[in-house]
Amino acid sequence: MISLRDIRREFAAGDQRITVLADIDLDIWPGEMVAIMGASGSGKSTLMNLIGCLDRPTAGQYRYAGQDVAQMPEEDRARLRRAHFGFIFQRYQLLPDLDAVSNVEVPAIYAGAARAERRLRATALLDRLGLGDRKGHRPGALSGGQQQRVSVARALMNGGEVILADEPTGALDSKSGAELLALLDDLHARGHTIVIITHDAAVAARAQRVVELRDGRITSDSRSGPPEAPSTTTPDPAPPEKSGLAALAGRMSEAFIMAVRALNAHRMRSFLTMLGIIIGIASVVSVVALGTGSQEKVLENIASLGTSTITVRPGTGFGDRRSGAIDTLIAADAEALASQPYAASVSPEVTSTASVTRGSVSASVSVNGVGTAYFDVGAYSVTQGQLFTDASLQTRDQVAVLDTDSASTFFPNGENPLGKTVQVGRVPLTVIGVVEASGASFGRQSIRIFLPYTTAMLRITGGTTVDAITVRVGDNYDIDAAETQIDALLLSRHGGTKDFFLTNSDTIRDSITSTAETLTLLVSAIAVISLLVGGIGVMNIMLVSVTERTKEIGVRIAVGARRSDIIAQFLTEAILVCLLGGIIGVLLALGSGWLIGSLQDTMRLTYSASTVVLAFASSTAIGITFGYLPARSAARLDPVVALTRE
Repeated sequence: MISLRDIRREFAAGDQRITVLADIDLDIWPGEMVAIMGASGSGKSTLMNLIGCLDRPTAGQYRYAGQDVAQMPEEDRARLRRAHFGFIFQRYQLLPDLDAVSNVEVPAIYAGAARAERRLRATALLDRLGLGDRKGHRPGALSGGQQQRVSVARALMNGGEVILADEPTGALDSKSGAELLALLDDLHARGHTIVIITHDAAVAARAQRVVELRDGRITSDSRSGPPEAPSTTTPDPAPPEKSGLAALAGRMSEAFIMAVRALNAHRMRSFLTMLGIIIGIASVVSVVALGTGSQEKVLENIASLGTSTITVRPGTGFGDRRSGAIDTLIAADAEALASQPYAASVSPEVTSTASVTRGSVSASVSVNGVGTAYFDVGAYSVTQGQLFTDASLQTRDQVAVLDTDSASTFFPNGENPLGKTVQVGRVPLTVIGVVEASGASFGRQSIRIFLPYTTAMLRITGGTTVDAITVRVGDNYDIDAAETQIDALLLSRHGGTKDFFLTNSDTIRDSITSTAETLTLLVSAIAVISLLVGGIGVMNIMLVSVTERTKEIGVRIAVGARRSDIIAQFLTEAILVCLLGGIIGVLLALGSGWLIGSLQDTMRLTYSASTVVLAFASSTAIGITFGYLPARSAARLDPVVALTRE
């Protein structure tokens, strides 16, 4: 069954190489019980690791049932461990987070056995070994002898054709040790090939054959009696290993379950690991929602001004410092525009800021001298009184129309403002009406008072020019065509000099939308940086987790886990951490948005399904990206080193 020829195993130690095994020739037949003895450091554990496919020889040939094991790829060696070998370790090497049944099941998981099938077999093995009443207990609740019997059951789970026992009684009391040896005798009688690594001559005496090692060489190979004929008894067969998509899906689902168990076993560490992801996802979703909501609100405000308005201003554009010195935009330009067929209404505007008082109330107010058509252009509705007329413009009447904010400021107790006087600077104005914007008052942070622009020019500003002319284009005219005609008309009126510029609501909307998108993108980029930091945190914690769980990884490899199985488990853990972080982050963002919306109405957060989906996709991608390195690191651990790590 097992044939070793000229086996040599060396390890590097700085610039030197240490030879642990040299010139090992050994044959083991099916059904034999062989004890390998030697003092500490003689190489007996290294020999067991080579036989069990946990290690590779530096030189020589190892054949198992005729197969050249030394040249096998790692995947085939893992298959060999799953299908033919069972390990019984001195320190039991049970997984502390699993109960007895789940520990016994582990080799069958990697063999692709169905859950119900393997649980039935694991339960039967534990019953057979006298642990029927301890199946649901974790290793910490079992005695040393009971833990060792669980490890025996695990070794038999996939058949255990060859049982490799490394100092199996070393951590047991004399009674438990005797029970274990009796159990090994029974397994030998059932046809299992038993290889016991021991330094105890009493343990070795139970075997029919004793191989002694000293300084990495076989010094004797003796039998307690005549050579036995090859055993005709074969161990109880294990369920055949399954392959294909169904088996792969089963292993992936088990990786998910094991990942959930691992995260649940270290809940605080898992939460702290995902904290960076939670903050990053919540930030991204909230920032995008805030940007979208702000953009929607701005667009609603623009729409409240009318979607077909064109404004003419002096200068070359917003921010032109010379615009104040340009005095060519006059009221006559507004009159000329009002006569055009595309103009539904036109209003010049003169704007100033002044201190307005009434009684003991004083406030800084935006004073707007406008035409009679202004209230139509700006979509205002009258709530009290009336608006001034063309006659008021002609006679420069000292009358005022208040907006609702200014009315509540100067008449705070609900007093009727009509007919009352307010003092704008030194100019008294009689209130004849109160208006309210039909939509949101976009761009108007101050309270406002309206008066005839002729009165404003004469009494307030003392100028002869206007600050702006607003044209509302008729519904049946194209706004771009109207803008072109306005530009041509004013050019001709201004002697071909382009000393004005035009803006329309579409231009403003596009400009603000572009700015809002840019700001949202900028702040989102900052939030994405926090996501990356969270991802790096996940990677670091997972790398620490690999270090902490080195022994667990070694056990899983010993019972037949492929490298892909180890990668799947740790990668699944990383993805779960990030995905759970993403879910909590999205819920946190939604909850914050609801709370902000319920407390005030000036700030709006608008969430979209695409943003939420993108958040989950991002968290999953971070889990895969930053989880792969720790998973790969775990899968590449040397199982021999992993099993001896404390």
